[in-house]
Amino acid sequence: MDTNLLLENLRNIPDYPKPGIQFQDVSTLFKNSLCLSEMREELHRTYKDKGITKVVGIESRGFVMGAILASDLNAGFVMCRKPGKLPGKTVKATYDKEYGTDSVEIHTDAITENDIVLIHDDLLATGGSMLAVYKLIRTFRPKAIYVNFLIELKMEGLEGRKLLGPDIDVTTLLTVCR
Repeated sequence: MDTNLLLENLRNIPDYPKPGIQFQDVSTLFKNSLCLSEMREELHRTYKDKGITKVVGIESRGFVMGAILASDLNAGFVMCRKPGKLPGKTVKATYDKEYGTDSVEIHTDAITENDIVLIHDDLLATGGSMLAVYKLIRTFRPKAIYVNFLIELKMEGLEGRKLLGPDIDVTTLLTVCR
């Protein structure tokens, strides 16, 4: 994987959505076909032999690579969305994030005990949203759960990997220290 290509195309937006936040804008990676191919190939290489049957993408940036990866792995794709966006019966998780609180939902029939699940999102910062989604997926009792991020932020006050703990299988494509 060409890490330099990805880092060179990752846009940093200071003070968004509030002062002090260094927002890592992955849309610049998605719009570049070379970056998109690099990420796709690396994610496929990482997970092709894990037996993944469902990829859960977290709204909204987790939908992009999550759906691509699900297709590449011949797995189903499950949307984890903000409350009120899914039409069927759902289960909900609420979490704290670096600039407020939020909630996510998935359909009650999205995951089975026979599934091997990969949860995908764009960014690991505090880890609160992923921990909430992980715990939500765990209630379905799938055979295994893997976690992936495109980017892991390593900055003062951001200890997302520590929050997730050593027992959760976490991979990231890039580490950013800004």
